[in-house]
Parts: sequence; structure tokens; C-alpha cells
Amino acid sequence: MTFSTRLNRRNLLKGSAATAAMMVAGFATAQDDAAAQTEPFSFEILTQMAQSRAAEPYAEAAKLDGFLGALDYDDYRLIRFKTDRARWADEDAPFHVHAFHTGWLFGEPVKLFDVARDADSATATPMIFSTDDFEYLNDLADRVPADAELPGVAGFRLNARLNHPNRFDELVSFLGASYFRALGRDSRYGISARGLALNTAGPVPEEFPRFTHFYLERDQHGAAEVTVYALLDSPSVTGAYRFIIRPGDTTEMDVTTRLFFRADVAEMGIAPLTSMFLYNGVNRAGFDDYRPRVHDSDGLRIVQRGGDVIWRPLNNPSRLAGSYFAENGPVSFGLHQRERDFAKYQDPEAHYEKRPSLEVVPTGNWGAGHIRLVEIPTELEVNDNIVAYFIPEGDVKAGDSREFSYQLRWGDLPESATAELAHVVETRAGAGGVSGVVNADNKRKFVIDFKGGFLSRLTDQNDVAPIVNVSGGELVNATLEPVDGGAIWRMVLDVTAGDGGLVELSAHVAGYGQKLSETWLYQWIRTDA
Repeated sequence: MTFSTRLNRRNLLKGSAATAAMMVAGFATAQDDAAAQTEPFSFEILTQMAQSRAAEPYAEAAKLDGFLGALDYDDYRLIRFKTDRARWADEDAPFHVHAFHTGWLFGEPVKLFDVARDADSATATPMIFSTDDFEYLNDLADRVPADAELPGVAGFRLNARLNHPNRFDELVSFLGASYFRALGRDSRYGISARGLALNTAGPVPEEFPRFTHFYLERDQHGAAEVTVYALLDSPSVTGAYRFIIRPGDTTEMDVTTRLFFRADVAEMGIAPLTSMFLYNGVNRAGFDDYRPRVHDSDGLRIVQRGGDVIWRPLNNPSRLAGSYFAENGPVSFGLHQRERDFAKYQDPEAHYEKRPSLEVVPTGNWGAGHIRLVEIPTELEVNDNIVAYFIPEGDVKAGDSREFSYQLRWGDLPESATAELAHVVETRAGAGGVSGVVNADNKRKFVIDFKGGFLSRLTDQNDVAPIVNVSGGELVNATLEPVDGGAIWRMVLDVTAGDGGLVELSAHVAGYGQKLSETWLYQWIRTDA
């Protein structure tokens, strides 16, 4: 399949008022020009476009020049999109479109299109943005040409009546490379997703594909659902993406991605998630901070076919760390923020207790592969240092194509009250051994609290036991007992390791001939103690 029509890039805006005057004059004129560029559109046409591009050499995006190229961090902070210039902002619209300005870190413009559909077909019309759509504060206004058409935008956000029927709140934003993030009801931004991960934390440099074109389609019946189509491009791959977005307590995105490869890829990560973990009760000793914990996510959760659940608490390691979890058709995986109590964070500005969890639910069977977790050392909470994604089995070669479908679920995602397996509510760690005496430096104590399921209804501890496996170290002691009136069962492990050793731990609660809890996994690097 080929698609011969190419969407023309506009000339980049020059920095002088004289140059601006020679460009399309006025927003109304720009909109008339956009209407003349209306073209047929469908997901199949976008797929053909991606496939056609994959057969061509990769072309770097044109860099910004003029006043756009000169914008720095301080300038960028002085730019605001005018809310009264939002697209789709008619009275009954369920979504409003706001644009992000180009410049500073966002030097590669992207194009937005408005998709209109009738009974038989759809068309795409460029959304044209000008300097009149933005407010430029302080002396920056004197350096910006008035009503000059922009070569594109950095990205966009969709606002919806998420938290109140009379107020439009930010729901989702697409900004930078292939990054995007969304909110469930009463959430605050934290974790992000990406379109694709290529060669993350590996022997070859990581590649960051970017969305170059977005096509936005409202539901023609006015439903609270919007579809975003995106064209992805990079030196190694092109792609056509479709996101069907439904806001709610849990905001859902049905994602379909069709990929076409220009070059061999060492490692391809599907449905990549990016988050931040600085410290909690496991590693707080390394941070002189009044807050008990700082993180956007606190664990990786994997639901396996057959019903087993893995909970892997996140870590901020002393060196780059990676974990691979072999899976054959995972039911779901995601980075979760389980702790929802403000008192456990004590941060009235960041409100980490409101950061959304994000779960990936594959559509159909993805087959064999691995879920990879990457943990990167950081000393600052502004750095995203956690990455998780699925690596399908098999090599990816130039000329290959792949298609994946999945759902992203953004929100609190609490554990089900009817779940049969107890879940981990807290992991703590500290010096190992007996309190009040001098213990060996190579001993570490791990305390894991389980709650829920059949386990929390038990009162007799004689028929349950901790099942523990340690690789790379030695289990010295393991105990299990109910606390807090039996609602929580506490497992305590003392483990030893050699200096610099890497220890992998696995534990769960069993009893009455069955597994009673999810499986707790942890990776301890001896130098972290």
C-alpha cells in the first residue's frame, strides 16, 4: 500500500515583523487557507502514510529559527495559551483543544488536524495557530510579531468536564517526542506513557521516536469520547497510532499501534511507562527530608494468566538496575501508586497521594516476551527514573511490521475488595538482625505487610506460612504473624549478601494448600545497605 499525498510543511517563521507581515496575514486568512487543504482521512490512510514513509530515508525535522528559535527557559515560562482561543470550544462540546507553544526544549513543530466525519467518510483540515492564540508576558511581547502564523505547535492538551460538570479540567496532554499523560477523576499529573521505547538503557544509544502529526476527532453524536490519531517517525521506525479516550474515575484509552521498521532494532518496548521513585520506607535513610516518602509510583504490578499477581516494589538503586519478567501473554502490567494517604507523604504542594496509577491491559494475546523494569539512580524528584514496558519475543528487522492493541487505565486503581489474594500494602527495610545489639553489616531486614483476601479473614496463624526464595544471598530468618487485629499479616525476612552482591528475593504467603497472597519480588544491591 502507498499513499502519495504529502502534507506540506509551512516555512518557518522569521523573527522580524517585516518577515511576519509577508506570511499569511491574520487568523481568518489562515483558517481559509487551512480549509483549502482539507484531505480525505482514515486510520487506513494514516497507516499507508506511515508505511510509505518507512520506505524512505529518515528526514530530520526542520529546526526553529527567528524568535521561535531564540526562546529560552525564562522566555517559555512567559507564554500562555489563551483559553478563549481553544478549538472545539462551542457551548455543548465535551472537549476543548489547547495548544502548547514551540520553543526552548520543544524545537520540532508538530501539526494538528481537525477530523470531520459524515456517514461514509472523513476529512482532515489543518488547525492553524498564530501568535494571536498565545499571551506573551512582560517584555517578551515586544519581541513577538503580532498575529503571525506558527509553523506548528509543540503539542496539545484536551480539557473536559472531568471533576465538575461546570468546569473544564485538563484531561490529557501530548507533549515532547511520543510522551503523553492523562488523569483520572481527582488525580494530579505524575506518570507518563510513550508511544514506543527503542534501545532503552542498553549498549546502543536510545532512540526517541516522535509524534509528528495529530488528527483529532470528536464523537459525531456528542458523546464524552474523543479519538486522537498520531503519526510517529524516527530513524528506525514509523507508526500509525489511534487513541480512543474516555474520561472518568478511571480514564481509559484504547490504543492501536501499527509499526513499520526502516532499520533493525536491538530492543523494542511496547506500551512504555515512565515514572519517578525517589524514596520511601526502604531507602529513606539516604535522604535528609521531612517528608516520609517521595514517588509518583511505588510498584510494578503484573497479572499473569492463571491468576497469579506479582508486586515488585520500586527502588532508587545505587547503580543502573534492570529486571526482566518472563511472560507469555500477560493479562496486565502497570506502575501503581498504592499509598493514597496524605499523611504518608506530608506534601501539600505535590500531593503525591493523588498521582495516578497506570495499567496496561493487552487486547488479545501478545504471546511470549518479557516485561522489563529499568531503575535509574537519581537524587532529585524532578527526574523520571523508572521505565517499564513489554518486549515481544523475536528479532525486529528492517522491513518488518508489527501491530499491537491495548488499553491504558489511568486513576487510583484500588485493589478489589473481593480479590482472593492478599496484596502488599507496605515494604520497609533496615539493618538486619536483632534490635539492640551489633549485627553484621551484610545483613538486611525486609518487612512486608499483606492485606486483603482470604488471609485477612484468618485468625489462626498455624496453618499459614511464608514461602521465600533468595538468589545471590542467604535467608537467615523468616517470620509471619498477624498485626492490627489480623487485618494485616507481617512477614519479616533477614537476608545476608556479599559486598556488592546482587540479591533477588521472592516471597508470598501460602496456606490450606494454596497461595494466599500476591508474590512480592525485590532486588537488593548490597551497596544500598
